[in-house]
Amino acid sequence: MRIAVVGSGYVGLVAGACFADLGHDVILVDNDQQKLAALRNGQVPIHEKFLPELLSRHRAQRLTFSDDLKEAARLSSVIFVAVGTPPTESGEADLSYVESVAREISGGIDGYKVVVEKSTVPVYTSDWVRKIILRNGTDPELFDVASNPEFLREGTAVTDFLFPDRIVIGCDSDRSADVLREVYAPLTNGSYYKRSDAIPQPDRASIPPPIIVTSTKSAELIKHASNAFLAMKISFINAVASVCESVGADVNQVVHGVGTDSRIGPRFLNPGIGYGGSCFPKDVMAFRAVARECGYDFRLLDEVMRINEDQRQRFLRKVHSALWTLRGKNLGVLGLAFKGGTDDIRESPALFLVQALLQEGSKVTAYDPAAMERTQEVMSSGITFANSAYEAAHGADALLILTEWEEFANLDLNRLRQELKYPIVIDGRNLYDPEVMAAQGFTYYSIGRAAAHPDGLPAAVLKNGKKA
Repeated sequence: MRIAVVGSGYVGLVAGACFADLGHDVILVDNDQQKLAALRNGQVPIHEKFLPELLSRHRAQRLTFSDDLKEAARLSSVIFVAVGTPPTESGEADLSYVESVAREISGGIDGYKVVVEKSTVPVYTSDWVRKIILRNGTDPELFDVASNPEFLREGTAVTDFLFPDRIVIGCDSDRSADVLREVYAPLTNGSYYKRSDAIPQPDRASIPPPIIVTSTKSAELIKHASNAFLAMKISFINAVASVCESVGADVNQVVHGVGTDSRIGPRFLNPGIGYGGSCFPKDVMAFRAVARECGYDFRLLDEVMRINEDQRQRFLRKVHSALWTLRGKNLGVLGLAFKGGTDDIRESPALFLVQALLQEGSKVTAYDPAAMERTQEVMSSGITFANSAYEAAHGADALLILTEWEEFANLDLNRLRQELKYPIVIDGRNLYDPEVMAAQGFTYYSIGRAAAHPDGLPAAVLKNGKKA
């Protein structure tokens, strides 16, 4: 099929590359000339596994780039709208980009088209998109508006797209539903997975994935409800971790006991420094705003956000308890991205903590495998960037682990201890076993577990596992 994807941001770029890999001819549309030129020249603007391979495979063949939305709409049967919906000051989604795209699409509808919301949008957006297109003189028989929410996790977005748990299509006509079924047929009929050049199958993949057909309003709500529920799981386990610390329990043991319940499951029950990124903070606020507009005070979401913000403050207090005063302290920091596997620093709890440490007079040397360049764009002073985890730790009064990159969970502990001025590790992601760290000579703090000290000695009196 001929598909237009409007917006070359995170969702649009991944969707465009994956649709091309399914065998469709894709026009990726954006009005950012610099970004289009970079994409045409083979540059990949985001850190995402398998994305460079797909762009290289299909660029200038099944995947082309354009700044002419009207022409792309005219040439395509399906138009996926994947532009940004940033939050306003009140927490509502800003739909001005969606409205602008809808107006421009109307000029390219000269035959039947399906206009599909791919961005995360509040309920009733499909109705407004249809109204905008109609107001611009388009024949109502020539188009339908549908909703096809994405459920992509940064770091695994390509495999999430091609090996989804489910495909949700919200359609209010059989005609549009049939078109979207055809778009995803290579996945739902299993033909894509038989190809020798298919992206490698991840663990726990459902093949072929189920396709769920709903109304457009239900599909719009499914996306917001899903993200809000996952954010709630993260805040819930962080609240449980706080209780564990108070009573002397081990949150990892609690997570294992709770997560093996098939009704709950272990995923997203990971205690840490809170959620961040481009989705959860924005979507929880937007869902709360939608509920308020409908007359429902969704106070549960207020508490989800409060716990998430408080988790950062609790971690700062943990740093204080380990080091007393922070002014003049040299701190090594591992991780700047909001999660491992991505270079995205939007709403990153790691970045929030770094800024708080700097404000308290600490000197920070940070390392992240992918996010340092983006961090330099927003934080040019007060922070030193290292070339490795060990360089970040060199001469530091303590090492803070803020992002769960796999390489941070597999450090050479003997070397790490030698690099640090004092063998103190404050782990915001629970990457290590407290008993192992204590046996290796570290004073180790984590989330929801008791602090571990070698021989029960406090942190300040230890150097390389020996009394100072």
